[in-house]
Order: sequence, then structure tokens, then C-alpha cells
Amino acid sequence: MSDLIDRAQRQWGEMWPELDTSAMAVTGRVLRLASLIRRGLDELLAGYDLNRAEFELLCALRRSGVLNPGQISREMLASGAAITKRLDRLARLGLVSRTASERDRRVIQVRLTDHGVALIDQLLPRQMEAEKAVLANLSRNEHDQLAGLLSTVLRTVSGFTA
Repeated sequence: MSDLIDRAQRQWGEMWPELDTSAMAVTGRVLRLASLIRRGLDELLAGYDLNRAEFELLCALRRSGVLNPGQISREMLASGAAITKRLDRLARLGLVSRTASERDRRVIQVRLTDHGVALIDQLLPRQMEAEKAVLANLSRNEHDQLAGLLSTVLRTVSGFTA
């Protein structure tokens, strides 16, 4: 069954036959899939006045318990200024709290409030169900193979950008 990526490859092949577009078969589909998954998450979050970056930050805190802004910045691959802006907004919404470390008052510790925990505990299962639905046509073996292959590609790309 043909899709947009097949059509694009075919068109490029007609226009520029010597151009190798074979990587597009994977990267084009990964990018389209990511875009569609993000659109679904954006729709889910819109009802809660959150964006993806804020949701991901809240999820990082839910998994970790307590992080400082530098740790959040490294985990999310975002600048310190961007993290500060997100934390300010999430604090205004009552979803995170920031306190000075007892060991070193210069270090700020960020954690979810009870409201933040409740929100992530409500939203994350819904997001996981949506992601599971995306993969519903794959067998368990295909799912595991795809996860392994994407992990290999991600490690390769991460190595180039590190």
C-alpha cells in the first residue's frame, strides 16, 4: 500500500534519478508519525492549558521525584531560560513547587505539588493508551523489533549530536 512517503520518493526519483532517497523511507515516516502523535498529545493537553514541553517536564518530575533546574535542562535538552519560563508558569498553575536545598541554599529543588501529581496521574495513562493504539496493528514481536531498531538509530543520532 502506497503512502505519502512512497509518492515523494517516486517523484524525487523521476525528477532527480541519481539522488538516493532510500533513507526517506524510514526518516520520513518517523517524522510523520511523530507529528501525528504530537498532534494527538497537543489535543489532549489543550483541555488542561498545558503544552507538550510542560507535560514532559511534569512527567520528568513524576518519574524522578525531585530535580534541580540544571537536571531538568539536561534531561529535556532545553536551555536554562526555557526551563525557568516553564517552571514559572507551572508554579503559577500550582503544579510545581520550588524550594532551596537544605544542604546548599543556592540549589533549588523542584517537585510536583499534590495537584501536579494528580494531573500527571490522570493524563499519563490516557497518553499511554493513545500511543498503544498507534502500535495496535503490530504483533508483540514486531513491536519489540521496531523498538530495538529505533533505539539503535537513536543511539547513532545521539552520538552525532553529543
